[in-house]
Amino acid sequence: MARVDVDEITERLTRRFGPPVAAWCARVPEQAAEVAARWGLSLGDVMPPGASSVVVACARGDEPLALKLSPDPVFLAEQASVLRHFAPSGRVPAVLAEADGAVLMEAVRPGTPADELPTPPSPREWADLVAALHTVPTGGGPWQFLRARCEEAYTRIGRRLAEPAVAAHVSEQTWTRALDRCRALLGTQPQVLLHGDLHLGNVLGGGEVLMAIDPRPCVGDPCFDVVDYALAGAGREGVAERATAVAEAASLDPDRLHAWCRALAPMIAIAYLDDEAARTELLTLAR
Repeated sequence: MARVDVDEITERLTRRFGPPVAAWCARVPEQAAEVAARWGLSLGDVMPPGASSVVVACARGDEPLALKLSPDPVFLAEQASVLRHFAPSGRVPAVLAEADGAVLMEAVRPGTPADELPTPPSPREWADLVAALHTVPTGGGPWQFLRARCEEAYTRIGRRLAEPAVAAHVSEQTWTRALDRCRALLGTQPQVLLHGDLHLGNVLGGGEVLMAIDPRPCVGDPCFDVVDYALAGAGREGVAERATAVAEAASLDPDRLHAWCRALAPMIAIAYLDDEAARTELLTLAR
């Protein structure tokens, strides 16, 4: 196994799990070696970081695979179950084996995150990905509704308005208006099983089709799985242009997608505080 930066892993996972996770992080090389021996794997590099797990490139013979480890085994087992539920879409990696705190998956090759591709995914590519995911039936899981997911996100991220760097750009009035817009959109459209966290970092490209990872499924408006893609046009070709194009490609109501963009724009703007062009467009949209 390539050298593991335990300090980086500890810093990253502490933001999610708190300081006690440091003991788990120190054992990551040992844990990976134990699982590799059990499943007959050869270990490679640690893959791009996530917020709640460590993913290690690996192989069994000539078959490229990905080993995912997490200090939260319940979360990881639930994620594996969700991936199996979305498997009929053909747009998520297959789960091959599970153990307590470890999941072995097929590798997506080359697996470049969509926000790192030299050319962003086209509206048609994104629409095809969403259409495939949305063919998966809503039955088979205790899925949360989108309303609950949104309420939680506005509450959690809204706490950051107390940070001076955020408050300098996003006002309480802007935040409240965005939440009101979101609530007005919920529960008034056909309900589908959503990926629920389909930002460009959770979509892997470079092969024949885009693949989705790390779903957080919920039941709600199909526009929700498109809005992050539309908002990622801020400071580039523009949110309005990208939203119109992807709505047409996905056969969605463009006015409704634009409304979702206005509702979520201030939330996304917090992630773009250092990108003046994107931040300015997003906050103008929110107003």
